[in-house]
Parts: sequence; C-alpha cells; structure tokens
Amino acid sequence: METIAVYLFTGFMDSGKTSLIKETLVENGFGIGNKNLIIVCEDGEEEYDEEALSKMNTDLVFVEEEEDFNTEFIETCVKDHKPDNIFIEYNGTWEVASVIEDVLPKSCELVQVLTTVDSTTFNTYLTNMRAIMMEQMFLSDVVIFNRSDENTPKMKFRTAVKTNNRKAQIVYEKKDGTIDEEPEPLPYDLSQDVIEISDMNYGIWFMDCQDNPKNYVGKTVSFLALVYNPDKMKSGVFVPGRFAMTCCVDDIQFIGFKAKYNDSKKIPHKSWVYVTAEIKHEFAIEYKGKGPVLYVKDLKPAEKPEDELVYFN
Repeated sequence: METIAVYLFTGFMDSGKTSLIKETLVENGFGIGNKNLIIVCEDGEEEYDEEALSKMNTDLVFVEEEEDFNTEFIETCVKDHKPDNIFIEYNGTWEVASVIEDVLPKSCELVQVLTTVDSTTFNTYLTNMRAIMMEQMFLSDVVIFNRSDENTPKMKFRTAVKTNNRKAQIVYEKKDGTIDEEPEPLPYDLSQDVIEISDMNYGIWFMDCQDNPKNYVGKTVSFLALVYNPDKMKSGVFVPGRFAMTCCVDDIQFIGFKAKYNDSKKIPHKSWVYVTAEIKHEFAIEYKGKGPVLYVKDLKPAEKPEDELVYFN
C-alpha cells in the first residue's frame, strides 16, 4: 500500500485555514487526478462548497472532539474514503505535537505543516495566549501572515517565529490575497565601514545575520555585549551576546554568536564589553553547521547598561 500524504493546517479559528485549503485544492488544482480527503476539526465562518469539492474528487469529514481525533479515526477515514492525500484543518486549541507523535497511522506520512496567522490579531494572541500560539508554529514548515498591510511589523513577527522555529518559511499575504514580497528595511546601514548595532537593533541584527548571512560576510560590526566565557570554554573563543525578550518575561533567552579572540581567557565571564568584529560565515560545531562567526578586531571593557535586556520590537 502506498503512503498517504498528509498536509496539516494549523492556526486559530478564522485565521484563514479554510481559505488556504480551498485555494490550494480548488483554485490551484492541487491533487488533480488523486482522491483527496479534508478532515475539518473546527467550524469557522468560512465554509466549504461540497459540490465544488466533489468535482475535485474530494471528500469532507468533520470531527468535533479532540478525543475523537485519534489513530482509529484516521484509519477509518482511510478505509472509507481511500484518499491519496489528506488535508487536516486542525483545531487551533488542540495540541499539535500529538498529531505527529500519536495520531497518524503508519499508512500516513506528514508531508507539510502550514500555519495561518491573522496579522491584525497576532500581537494580542502573543500577549494573552503565547504558549498555544508558539506551539502551533513550532513544527510549521510555512507560516502565513495574512491580512497584512504596510503597518504590519514584519521584523517583529519574523523574530517571534524564528526564535522558536528556525526552519519555518514566512509568507506575508496582503488583504487582497497577493503576496507581499517587499522586505522590511533594516534600521542600520550595511554600507558603513563599521556597522553600529544599538541595543534597540541588536535582536533584529541577530536574526537577519542568521537569515541572510551573505549580506554580512566581510562586514564589521560593533555592539555592546555580555560575555559568555565560563571556565569550560576552550581557549580562543567566547560568546558575546545579550539576554533578549521576544514578547514577555517567559521568553527571555541569551542570544549571541561564536567569536574568535586569541586572548579570550583574559575576558571575565559575565563581564560587559564593546566588541568590534568582522563577520564570517563558516562551519562551527556549536551551530552543527555553518553560521556567523565573529573575528574580534577590538574589545574594550564596558559598563553594565541600565536595561540589560534587548527587545525585538
């Protein structure tokens, strides 16, 4: 028996999951020539046109309770409908990880996880329901911020996603359904001989340097940093970084890049320094692959700032 491809659509109610599935199947003709099954786990304002779906050789099944969404249920769906592809419109309040770990039978293979987010309510959900929101995105391959406009804080949204899921592709969709491919301008000038990274811009630089490493190779940056350099650290390297907060106190984490410096053992652990360094993109065991590595040109002691945290907004 051939493996059944499963596409999981996550997101809160009315975030655009139904529209995305309809667009994928009906408008883009995905799955033509195959038998498709849509499993709907919540009822939103948007509805499916069952007549249109039948023309696409697509069946529709509903499940209301989380406890009913289990392996036996999926196996019954497979037996009754014999699909080649399964599209799951998941309930925004149900645990996502359980689908992958416990629910899908061996006959099914999860091909892609897509998360839809309403740009106009994302900040509110981050503040009030952050754990659920982040859990939805943690396993996503693609996060789609729909209903975006010129006021959408792309950098903040991207940072919120990337700090929890580095592999996720992020798409911004305008209110008219077109894709917004205009990048948000950086708050510093990459053409400067020495790029001064302020506390305010540290988080943005950290994320963009990882996402677009080619833009930074050979560039020199200068910033205020807290030193991570415990006794176990090998000679010649340390990590200058900052404690950053994405959204709330529970989000605080230390973020920094590996730095090479011959006199690293002379730098006290947890001290404050001004670092001036050239950025290279190279393999590092700490990254388990390639990433930004700082080659220190100058290092000076510094005073602890009034606010030790940096932010992403």
